[in-house]
Amino acid sequence: MKNNKYKILVLSDLKKSVSTTLKSSVSLAKMIDAEIALFHVKKHIDIVDRDNQFTAMRTLNEEHNNTKKNMDALVNRFSKEYNVNIKSNYAFGKIKEEIQKQIKSYNPDIIVLGQRDTTPFKFIGDSITRFILKNFKGIIMIASNENALEPNEKMTLGVLNTSNKVFETEFTKDLITHTKTPVKSFRILNSQKEQSDVLSLNEEKMVEYVFDKNANSMTTLSSYLLKNNINLLCVDRAENETKTPLKEVVNKLNVSLLVSEA
Repeated sequence: MKNNKYKILVLSDLKKSVSTTLKSSVSLAKMIDAEIALFHVKKHIDIVDRDNQFTAMRTLNEEHNNTKKNMDALVNRFSKEYNVNIKSNYAFGKIKEEIQKQIKSYNPDIIVLGQRDTTPFKFIGDSITRFILKNFKGIIMIASNENALEPNEKMTLGVLNTSNKVFETEFTKDLITHTKTPVKSFRILNSQKEQSDVLSLNEEKMVEYVFDKNANSMTTLSSYLLKNNINLLCVDRAENETKTPLKEVVNKLNVSLLVSEA
């Protein structure tokens, strides 16, 4: 039996954005030869809020049946449409504890999260997102709710404030083969001396845009991402004085983000 190179864990609240998140996950899986597992967790208090024990147990059983039915229908639809095998699992309990158990059990290479339904500007404030960024050291994709990656189609890849090392991993090399060329690099520089540290990939494969850091730099960047039809923006997780803070990137850019390993 063929073994996939990577394992993707998709965390979802099963709300309206789940189809977009799962579609982007399928697209990524096909590009890098990965298997997919969809996981949903809900707090008991959100299901059972009655004092009557008999009624509470009946409500919990109904929720189990409905959750399994909905997840099976979703997974079967995507599996059939895109010819992929998607595992699914769910749990009721303390959300962070159940997620931690699932990560330990499944041992994914990549975790996929969807943006909040409200607006991406408050997404970094979501405790689950912060929890994953803090506790999971592998690659994280924060999938845009509006512009899903399209399975079986090449994407337009961008990289933000990064160096050549991002292209040296086997994962990125697999990703690049499914990317339209040239790759687009975007840099927000604090000073002129940083100009000497520009990304130097093959010029035929890379186009670089350089911006001065100011109050409008993220607005300008967002506009350029839109003009260049960027589907996925690679972001370095490393934090230092020369990097645009990850929190600011997540808060202000409405594009799917691929956050590097810790």
